[in-house]
Amino acid sequence: MTATPNHIPNITHIIYDNDGLLLDTEPFYTKAHQELAARFGKVFDWTVKSKMIGLRAEDSANVVIKALQLPFTVVEYLEERRHLLETMFPEADPMPGAVKLTRHLHKALIPQAVASSSDRFYFDLKITKHGEWYKIFECVVLGDDPEIEQGKPAPDIFLLAAKRMRANPENCLVVEDAPSGVEAALAAGMFVVAVPDPNMDSGVYVGAHQIIRSLDELDLAYWGFPPYA
Repeated sequence: MTATPNHIPNITHIIYDNDGLLLDTEPFYTKAHQELAARFGKVFDWTVKSKMIGLRAEDSANVVIKALQLPFTVVEYLEERRHLLETMFPEADPMPGAVKLTRHLHKALIPQAVASSSDRFYFDLKITKHGEWYKIFECVVLGDDPEIEQGKPAPDIFLLAAKRMRANPENCLVVEDAPSGVEAALAAGMFVVAVPDPNMDSGVYVGAHQIIRSLDELDLAYWGFPPYA
């Protein structure tokens, strides 16, 4: 699905979300939420998960607590979840096409950044096996960065990534898997390609300039990037 921009984009920089886009971490989050919900006879499914993808930890915890009426405060829920996630995240693997795409653009001298709602503690666990790969990014901006006032769907995180790359927002392409991330990128005045989880309804990615099934499908030539050899 493609929504053609009103003018030909002049993309000089690219910004990626991390969870479910570069790294396959979403199954870990799902498993942790399911385990916590099951303790109280509740079922955590995509009806709830679809509302949480892309949000900062506190916001996502608030969503699941209210949706399933769990007897936790946000702080208590996140502490219980932390015990489960910190053993899973170091095993995270790349999403299809992620390494190939980012290394190709790095070789072509295209500045790239990561803008993730994750906090630093979890992010470092997720990239345990991928330290060398993540060195190719110009910057990594995380949800607990002190310069970010509001998380996605507010544009703060993407505007900060652009600022640190010395890029104009209108020259940035954001690649996102979450509706809140698409909304944030559009609010930042950037172009955005959505790569939804197969379980997500593509109709909720309102305003995305393109919707693709995996990073392997990113139209490099359309966005002004050199094609694969």
